[in-house]
Amino acid sequence: MSRIGRLPITVPAGVTVTVDDNNTVVVKGPNGTLSQAVNKNITVKQDNGILTIERPDDAKANRSMHGLYRSLVNNMVVGVTAGFQKNLVLVGTGYRAASEGGKKLTLNVGYSHPVAFDAPEGVTFETPDQTHIAVKGINKQVVGNLAADIRAVRPPEPYLGKGIKYADEVIRRKVGKTGK
Repeated sequence: MSRIGRLPITVPAGVTVTVDDNNTVVVKGPNGTLSQAVNKNITVKQDNGILTIERPDDAKANRSMHGLYRSLVNNMVVGVTAGFQKNLVLVGTGYRAASEGGKKLTLNVGYSHPVAFDAPEGVTFETPDQTHIAVKGINKQVVGNLAADIRAVRPPEPYLGKGIKYADEVIRRKVGKTGK
């Protein structure tokens, strides 16, 4: 039995979970609505505010999907209640970020032109200061992909540590040239 797949999901108050005939799970909460199509072999059962994900047998395909869909449904429940956030830090002289209304992010990271990002539906940008960016949203996958795209504009380099990095990321530094 999958260790992750067999864990129950507790549905908090104010969140409604529905499973339709096409095996699509829809989660509605205070922050929004998310939906996920679940494989026809995996069943989602709801009893008194507890969701359980079950598989029909121990076939390899069913075992692999068991934990996957449990994690996806759990991320939807967490997303509509608390949401997800990725924090990025700009390291470098003159590197700065500016957010315009939470929907547009402009980066000045050493190129001859500013780099602009538009937030997809359900995602907002926050810049508490010029060197910190917070990407917030209810969909974990969208927030993570957008944060990775922002980081890819100027990934941190190992000699001086300049670039865009995650707030909890540790950059392994290399020793530079030594003079005689």
